[in-house]
Amino acid sequence: MNYGGYFEAEQIEKKIIEKESQMQDSHFWDDAKSAEKIISTLKELKNNYNNTKEIKQKIDNNLELIDSLKEQQDSDLIALIMEEEKEIKRQLEEAEIKNFLNGPYDHLGAILEFHSGAGGTEACDWANMLYRMYSRWCEKKGYKTEIIDSQEGDIAGIKSLTMLVYGTNIYGYLKGEKGVHRLVRISPFDSGARRHTSFASINVTPLFEHEDIDIEINPNDIRIDVYRSSGKGGQGVNTTDSAVRITHIPTGIVVTCQNERSQIQNKERAMSVLKNKLYLIECEKREQDIQKIKGKVDEINFGSQIRNYVMQPYSLVKDNRTNIETSDVEGVLNGDIDLFLNGYLRKGQ
Repeated sequence: MNYGGYFEAEQIEKKIIEKESQMQDSHFWDDAKSAEKIISTLKELKNNYNNTKEIKQKIDNNLELIDSLKEQQDSDLIALIMEEEKEIKRQLEEAEIKNFLNGPYDHLGAILEFHSGAGGTEACDWANMLYRMYSRWCEKKGYKTEIIDSQEGDIAGIKSLTMLVYGTNIYGYLKGEKGVHRLVRISPFDSGARRHTSFASINVTPLFEHEDIDIEINPNDIRIDVYRSSGKGGQGVNTTDSAVRITHIPTGIVVTCQNERSQIQNKERAMSVLKNKLYLIECEKREQDIQKIKGKVDEINFGSQIRNYVMQPYSLVKDNRTNIETSDVEGVLNGDIDLFLNGYLRKGQ
């Protein structure tokens, strides 16, 4: 394993001292957003530093215990060493994964977009199951989420949904989830209890911080449509034309927002997401690396999936890119997806 800078304690300590020195400046809080970013970075540095010290201490302690076994064998001591070894391995693997989050946008939050594909009501229900899966993962990690737009299916589930996820390294962890996901199960909507195959797609975009986005949108380049919100909400949401759809004509990007009660608020949120997407395009152009960030857009249908979730006639979730698989379908659908996230990150190194 190559852990790179994660275990360079001296370098981390120098960065900590540098950030703490910046906080002592009398003008530190003149720019609140900049100050908060420095504090957040300092917290992450200290966590890395403390984790590094803890792992090294555990390794040193285990080496001493192993050395003592040369003189006298002790079954209880051997069991203790083996248990401690498992914990050290777990911490090392966590450190390894964090070290892989070194892309230009990996440290950012993310915009997740869910779309149902081939399969009608089945696909809408599957898209909703995927939304729940990633929501549960976010809950377990302590990440804040916010739905800004959703379109319900005609009978069940969702046709589409856009969710913002706030936190550190979200895009880095989830960037590999972009693509088509395939479900095979006995349909709860089929009176004949037949097996159905459904598809849904997920798009993942970095959630840039507002102060990082330096882009102006020509009013002549956008078309704004307002309509009545179709999602669940309070009386004011569903009885007024408060939902907003913004189409960026040059790129064809469409952003909708209907979560707020006010049309003005929905427009502001939609414009913010649109700027986010356009900013990413500008970044890609500068880096000449469009395919690496956006990837190929596949049809939401047979043969294009990145992962299969099979509930019948057997239980198996398998990623087609890493060949990682598990029979714990229920656990995966409840948000236990680190196996696949980490596997994708390791494969990319």
